[in-house]
Amino acid sequence: MPKNRSVFICSECGSEFSKWNGKCPSCGSWNTLEETEPVTVVSGKSAPAAKFEYSRISEISYEDETRYDTGISELDRVLGGGLVKGSLVLIGGDPGIGKSTLLLQICGHMGEDHTILYVSGEESERQIKLRAERLGVACDNLFLASNNNCESIIKAVCENKPEVVIIDSIQTITSSAITSMAGSIVQVRECTGAFMRMAKSEEIPVFIVSHVNKDGGIAGPKIMEHIVDTVLYFEGDKQMSYRILRAIKNRFGSTNEIGVFKMDDDGLTQVENPSEMMLSGRLPNVSGSAVVCAMEGTRPILAEVQALVTKSSFSAPRRVATGFDYNRLYMLLAVLEKRMGLAFGGLDVYVNIVGGLKIDEPAADLAVAMALYSALFDKVIPSDLMVFGEVGLGGEIRSVSRVRERVKEGARLGFTKCVIPRHSFSTLSKSEDYGIKIIGADTLSGAFRSLAPKKQNDEDKS
Repeated sequence: MPKNRSVFICSECGSEFSKWNGKCPSCGSWNTLEETEPVTVVSGKSAPAAKFEYSRISEISYEDETRYDTGISELDRVLGGGLVKGSLVLIGGDPGIGKSTLLLQICGHMGEDHTILYVSGEESERQIKLRAERLGVACDNLFLASNNNCESIIKAVCENKPEVVIIDSIQTITSSAITSMAGSIVQVRECTGAFMRMAKSEEIPVFIVSHVNKDGGIAGPKIMEHIVDTVLYFEGDKQMSYRILRAIKNRFGSTNEIGVFKMDDDGLTQVENPSEMMLSGRLPNVSGSAVVCAMEGTRPILAEVQALVTKSSFSAPRRVATGFDYNRLYMLLAVLEKRMGLAFGGLDVYVNIVGGLKIDEPAADLAVAMALYSALFDKVIPSDLMVFGEVGLGGEIRSVSRVRERVKEGARLGFTKCVIPRHSFSTLSKSEDYGIKIIGADTLSGAFRSLAPKKQNDEDKS
């Protein structure tokens, strides 16, 4: 018999090819074809057709739609109000970031009222219990299993009917119908699809843990993210105590919400006021520091933007951005040089968002620009000043959304002045007292003038 030849499967789109290519012919992604053994299909037999049912949309009722309270408000926020019955939730993140810790803490809260099956393919039942005791998780409704066979898990769930199922992790689960090794693209794809069918048919919510690859993305084929209902991702540096849980995909809620946690010795602790956490330890009267109010979904979060400008010892000056888009930093530097006449050509530039937060909305442009201006001239930005706004290529400051929420958050935390785009004044009520002095600016030069002493600032206005 001829020997079965290997096939190459694209980890992005799942297409199969007989030979390796540097670029996937289907989706155009580079270096995504991985070699695997072909899946054996039994020929000569056709599966019986499943019964096809359909309903009129007006006859479908959703009044009994159930959302479970996980007992962790930050997680409920990210999920869109709770865990939806029959949903498949994928949780990804770096090793040691806190994925299994969060799930065990969910078991501690939900296990008081619901039966939970925790299946681990990496740890023994004894190891899981030791970790649960360290986290203070103890309930009679939590059942542990150490198993990595997909069919055995599904059979046990269908027979025992637990109310919540946790699979840790999908890379260790294998299907006996597939000959490839655990963690391969085919195994991960087929096992995820099987758990999805189980969750929908039995209406049992399922959590699936997934590792990340060397590029920081969720390991496995990209189609796995399309199969599941919700994709959650844990962000944060393992060396720091703060963690951010972000929804990349959510069929039952917004993808803009985040949950903030702090890793302590006894597990993850919710941070219900992340603005205070992000600003803790901020030094007054230090140049290169500005405070911005960013929106994460419906939640305004204040964060400190730090900039450092120093003489370069290299022929090509360094540009480093942590928590801020690298290419957008280059754009802001070009605008400052062209429109404001500031010279950064022979200087190293470093920008950092304190606390491990990643800000990707344009409202942080003005804060980064003012921090760079402050660092360049060693000019201190008042510690009670907050700024936000998008910077255009012409040096203009454009309006952003949810101005009222941002201003009120700054006033709540004790800021007395706020620089906003002048065009955003129309979204604020003139009769409402916001408890903070609001300064409008059309251009970067107008925003920089707000840093001048009061007497000099009045002369500029006249």
